[in-house]
Amino acid sequence: MTRTDFADGPVQRQSGWLLPIAVFVITAALSAIFLIYYLRPSPRSLSEEQPWPTSDTEVVRLSVHGLALAVPSNYIIFRSARDGGPQKDVALFALLPDFHGYSDAEAQSFSSNAPDSQVIYLLVEEDRLGLSESERLQRIYLNYVAHPQGSPGPFGLTEYTFRDDSGYRGEDLFVGQTEKGTALFRCVRFSQDVPSPSCLRETHLAHGVTLSYRFKRAYLAHWREIGDGADVFIHGFVARAQ
Repeated sequence: MTRTDFADGPVQRQSGWLLPIAVFVITAALSAIFLIYYLRPSPRSLSEEQPWPTSDTEVVRLSVHGLALAVPSNYIIFRSARDGGPQKDVALFALLPDFHGYSDAEAQSFSSNAPDSQVIYLLVEEDRLGLSESERLQRIYLNYVAHPQGSPGPFGLTEYTFRDDSGYRGEDLFVGQTEKGTALFRCVRFSQDVPSPSCLRETHLAHGVTLSYRFKRAYLAHWREIGDGADVFIHGFVARAQ
């Protein structure tokens, strides 16, 4: 419909829906901008951060789930963690047997993936399961091994073989006993596809915090020394932060 305006001529009557629709569109656009800004993935989640070792020994103060650590920079793998402060996790590395940190002179040793590489990788992170190693053995791993009774293994360890239909196929489980309790090592089997296999241990560090470390299977014979060394290594950073 139209009406006649003697001054300006015919004028179209405006629809009553235009204003609400405009408000809706603007509100939706602002909401989208808000969500994109505040909920966007961080750069580290969009693509994994690349290792960025340094020979700098400046001490970085950081924490994981409330556990304070004071770590020299040359032990920290990723540059972002050297900003310090609260971290979701902290990835570290060192060279066996004495757990010394990165230096430019030993860059090749730290980058080696040879079967006898002396690099040990450590990760301090929030404990997602809250299980001891003994509990993890009973509640999780024994459900996936071929023979739950195990068999005598090398180096004073009990050996279990994971079934090929399990999520741990291609790995063996080694269980040792220490003064502090059970020690579990999941070790990838040597194969043509994996010529340089590693062993992984996950152990309790503090309330709500786990320490895991990984080293080449070639050094499994030294599991006790490596375990004791990792314990002294990480607790030294805890003590320094006090």
